[in-house]
Amino acid sequence: MEGDRTVTVNRHAWHDYDITETYECGIVLTGPEVKSARNGRVSLKESYARIIGNEAFIIGMHIAPYAQANRQNLDPTRPRKLLLKRAEIKRLIGKTQERGFTLVPLKFYFRKGLAKVELGLGRGRAKHDKRRIIAERDARRDIERELKERNR
Repeated sequence: MEGDRTVTVNRHAWHDYDITETYECGIVLTGPEVKSARNGRVSLKESYARIIGNEAFIIGMHIAPYAQANRQNLDPTRPRKLLLKRAEIKRLIGKTQERGFTLVPLKFYFRKGLAKVELGLGRGRAKHDKRRIIAERDARRDIERELKERNR
């Protein structure tokens, strides 16, 4: 989309979870965190979202300290508030209380100058499920390759 600038993508999330729904939400950041994020110094590895009270937070997201900010830098992995509508939060509370569902950050990006996080509602995959999915993907790729060769 026009005006979107992806900073980072959590590729492991698609491998480790079956993502059923996605939500776009804003994130509350300080000035130096925004500057650092615009420079691409963000990591979603090992981060997750949690509903605490009636508010959503992202936990474990790492935004590197901005070098020119000196005293204003905060803890790089502090919990940060996510901006969701009340109805979305209530829906997510119900979903995450079901067995096995978790909120996983999929992507961090800027849209029209505002910092956004794409959250995925997913269920964790077992190791054998991951292997099966990889085998199916490889088989599909081989079939596509054979069809392409045959059509030449």
